[in-house]
Amino acid sequence: MAEEAVTAANSGLVGRMLSAVGVHGLVSSAWGYVDSTLKWWWIPSRLPPWCPTSQIQLQTAEDMMLRCIKSSFSKRHVPISNGNLLWTLTFSNDRVKDKTPMVLLHGFGGGVGLWAQNLDALSQRRPVFAVDLLGFGQSSRPPFSMDPGAAEDQFVESIEQWRAEVGLESMILLGHNLGGFLAVSYSIKYPARVKHMVLVEPWGFPESPDPVEANRPIPVWIKALGAMFSPFNPLAGLRLVGPLGPSLVQTLRPDFKKKFSSMFADNTVAEYIYHLNVQTPSGETAFKNMSVNHGWAARPMLQRMDQLQHEIPINIIYGSRSSIDSNLGSTIKEMRPRCAVESITIRGAGHYVYADQPEDFNHRVLQACDGVV
Repeated sequence: MAEEAVTAANSGLVGRMLSAVGVHGLVSSAWGYVDSTLKWWWIPSRLPPWCPTSQIQLQTAEDMMLRCIKSSFSKRHVPISNGNLLWTLTFSNDRVKDKTPMVLLHGFGGGVGLWAQNLDALSQRRPVFAVDLLGFGQSSRPPFSMDPGAAEDQFVESIEQWRAEVGLESMILLGHNLGGFLAVSYSIKYPARVKHMVLVEPWGFPESPDPVEANRPIPVWIKALGAMFSPFNPLAGLRLVGPLGPSLVQTLRPDFKKKFSSMFADNTVAEYIYHLNVQTPSGETAFKNMSVNHGWAARPMLQRMDQLQHEIPINIIYGSRSSIDSNLGSTIKEMRPRCAVESITIRGAGHYVYADQPEDFNHRVLQACDGVV
């Protein structure tokens, strides 16, 4: 009887671990092996949560990220369809309320708090809305379709429903990484709602490279690792290590502390990033479904740029130290000769341009959008 109780406890633990990682379908098949391995391992019946996080902790971490903001702002959940909510920060005042608003769309694994060094500056000339994308941050985390196109459309429709609910006639879309990809996808479908686009280190534009080296021998251990981790979500490892997660973020990404060093001397940023990415992997799963071959887009945006109306100006911002191909701007300009397309490179910045060189980034964005009334 005691052995059965320990086995049941172990089963619940492993089930919670695998479920937290986001691989619910593997739970039953994996348990046969894990059960036989752990029968001898005594585990207390009363266990703390595997990942030390909660919605309240995420909210607190975000509040800490925003504590240095000088401008007044409001925050709320904006309702959209199917009972879902999009978490929104609103910066506006009487002086700028009649200008076209700017809507900030974060990248994969991000949230509104990562704009902490930009919100004050960008909101001086026009209203600014920072939104947690569906499936990320403090927004709802619903199931997404496994089909790449359908998952993308869920994101796009959530943005449109949010726009209608907030009451914006038109807007400037500024998107980083995944947010840049979705900004273009949205603009293709709802061009009348977009006056200008700023794409910051956008993900998902080029096609996956041809496997030129397909015949090159690949070590067996690499193939084995690829097969082992292919069913998992991109951030599964962070959830899998459980209580070690916060320390892991601080150890593997000390650069984030440096990026925000002018605002925080402690681990505020690492805590926020941790709590953002160990919640239910909803948007993360959608991103995985929209990706192929180690992060390339299943539906590359360059193949669809001809569907975007020429009247929408585009600025593409890159960091000089980023690994993202900065030739994308030239490619888009060649594809759209009648469209205003300008590439901007910010020296000393990597992929997180807005955090690496916030003053330069803010200045260049304001300058690029200055003509939009």
